[in-house]
Amino acid sequence: MSSNDTLQRLADVIASRRAGDPDKSYVARLFHKGTDAILKKIGEEATETVMAAKDGDREKIVYEVADLWFHSMIALAQFDLSPADVLRELERREGLSGLEEFAARKAQARDQQEAP
Repeated sequence: MSSNDTLQRLADVIASRRAGDPDKSYVARLFHKGTDAILKKIGEEATETVMAAKDGDREKIVYEVADLWFHSMIALAQFDLSPADVLRELERREGLSGLEEFAARKAQARDQQEAP
């Protein structure tokens, strides 16, 4: 079973709980509270991930990154995106150096600003 399958199964669970009862489902509660609540939770999880990494606690790093990924997947669903969208972007970047990829994004942004 691939990681992609795991992410898709989790995305399916998130989608199935999205319209659920906010009193019975944590996922439904986040969607009910809206985008700001979802983004706030991602910020909290990102901070906890950084703190775990600063401590060097490998088990806690994995735990916190799992929380971060989970909440990021909720944000993806909020904007009708999926893990497959992110994986396609990562595949697009595969083989590019970070500096090349950054330069390409910068050039693209510049071209969009100059377009009539």
